[in-house]
Amino acid sequence: FQNYTMKLSTLGFLFVASLSAEAFAPNALRASSSSSLHLTTGPGGKPASSTEEDLELTRGIIMGHVDSKSPGAPVEADEVAPATIEGNTYAMPSPPANDLMIRAALGREPVERTPVWLFRQAGRHLPEYHAYKKETGRSFLDMLTYPDDVAECTLQPLRRYPLDAAILFSDILVIAQALSIQVTMPGGVGILVPNPLTGPEEVDTRIPSIEDITPAFIEDKLGVVLESVKKIRQKMTEEKIDIPLIGFSGAPFTLMFYMIGGSSKKNLDSGMTWLNEYPEESKKLLDVLTKIIIEYMSAQVEAGAHMLQLFEAMGMMLEKKEFEEFALP
Repeated sequence: FQNYTMKLSTLGFLFVASLSAEAFAPNALRASSSSSLHLTTGPGGKPASSTEEDLELTRGIIMGHVDSKSPGAPVEADEVAPATIEGNTYAMPSPPANDLMIRAALGREPVERTPVWLFRQAGRHLPEYHAYKKETGRSFLDMLTYPDDVAECTLQPLRRYPLDAAILFSDILVIAQALSIQVTMPGGVGILVPNPLTGPEEVDTRIPSIEDITPAFIEDKLGVVLESVKKIRQKMTEEKIDIPLIGFSGAPFTLMFYMIGGSSKKNLDSGMTWLNEYPEESKKLLDVLTKIIIEYMSAQVEAGAHMLQLFEAMGMMLEKKEFEEFALP
């Protein structure tokens, strides 16, 4: 995954306002390169000399794309990625009336208060969620395959609480499912991968190659999520809920952790074992995961998400050395 400039954060979560979608387009992500130390490359091809400089360069890349859309901002042809991606032109959504969350994420100036939003799936605590789920007769995972269900479950917390952002009702392991890894939720034990990768050779035999991960692949395997994002935006407009919609994904190591360990509660040393005993296969798997995450999150933006949140939920399972080698942005 060192092939992509704005590599995905492993520091828990990352907010980026996506009012300028080019920042998330694959072409934009390849507009700069990174060094063998996984550091961002700045102007002139010189890589950052420290993690601090790396952070500043990465922030500069993001902000440069955002600022390029500001009224009156100068646009340099070699600094801004083209708006047309694979023949489709992305139409930037208007900022919502309540843009507190976006302003806080951009960090350009202090905001009047801390924005409030829910963790993904947190709406499952609501009685109306349980009533709706019972009415549909569907399981949690089944509901994720119905855009109407996803939209309803996304909007339920917004009708009850004065929140500053909506968040897509989904799960990080939809990416594992897209890669033909079975995911189940039997109840009482959390989400499971019953048939995880059993050895490094299965990276080649069970996982699509990085060349297979294209926008068409995303549309085929994760199109229902994209339709759900569109449905959510439609319903928010109908109900006059004018706040940002957050899309999200799991980060590469967290997804790898589930795909090789099968659970967040068992085989907790599997991630470290793979990274140390099978470093090449681990890198190959992380490369594929990085590519699909980039394509998936780009597609969420194109479908209407205002912001993106990235979860490295299992990052605490890494020691410092492995974190820096395999997961550091």
